[in-house]
Amino acid sequence: MPELPEVETIKNDLAQAILNKKIVSIKVIRKNILRKSVKYFQDNLVGNKFVEINRRGKLMYFNLEKDDLFLLAHLRMTGQFIYCNKDKFIAGGHANSKKEEEQILQGQVGDFCQAGKYTRVIFEFGDKSKLFFNDLRLFACLDLVNKAELKKVLDRFGIEPLTANFKFKDFFSILQNRRSKIKAVLLDQHLIAGIGNIYADETLFIAGVMPDRPANEVTIKEARKLFIAIEKILKKSIEYRGTTFSDYVDSKGEKGSFMKLLKVYGRQGQECLKCKSIIQKTKVAGRGTRFCPKCQKS
Repeated sequence: MPELPEVETIKNDLAQAILNKKIVSIKVIRKNILRKSVKYFQDNLVGNKFVEINRRGKLMYFNLEKDDLFLLAHLRMTGQFIYCNKDKFIAGGHANSKKEEEQILQGQVGDFCQAGKYTRVIFEFGDKSKLFFNDLRLFACLDLVNKAELKKVLDRFGIEPLTANFKFKDFFSILQNRRSKIKAVLLDQHLIAGIGNIYADETLFIAGVMPDRPANEVTIKEARKLFIAIEKILKKSIEYRGTTFSDYVDSKGEKGSFMKLLKVYGRQGQECLKCKSIIQKTKVAGRGTRFCPKCQKS
């Protein structure tokens, strides 16, 4: 699943391609990927324009020019945006097959100017370019909401890293008030927005905290290390255009290169880069979890 850095990268790159272009048609191939009726989408989007793209946690939302409406897009596990015109395409999310990933990385434009096997919605713009919303597993979704509905959605998210609202006192208060395992707390989007499995494991390693520690047993010193690590890792990952693990590609069709900097995620069975112990893997909060038994404290 794309996490905060990957979604931020996709958001920024799509903004360069689709903003202020008139939407002339919408074709819905799989209507259950929409949270409202096909007619509602078509009536409100055709003739409209995307004028801004924002992100909250792992959610992207597209501001529309008319009627104070917003298109919400959650990529979840295998959601993908592909933008295409006659000259180029940009793709962001998880490629739906190895063949498709190879085509993206090789820049085979023609293959992406038409619907693929997993295309669910097609937006066509006035300049004949298209935006495809694809999803293999049908977990991704699109919704069209007004300002009041958008506020309700955004209010469900916890504090957002890399913003002025991400303050240590609030972060430490979250930990102190919960007996859940610390990794579960980091993954809870209602508490802290945008952190997923990759960056939770990396943050806990850097802070030297075992992922199964009860959150309320984390000391203020350890919490400070976690807080600093979250910001450091997310900023660095955005700089490197996200992490490619499996078949994620960013919205320029490129693999994120933060994978080269990973310390524990995906490195089970290998030596710890810090102490040479063997990185282990277990399950915490229902997710595969990597850790160093020596560098991280229970």
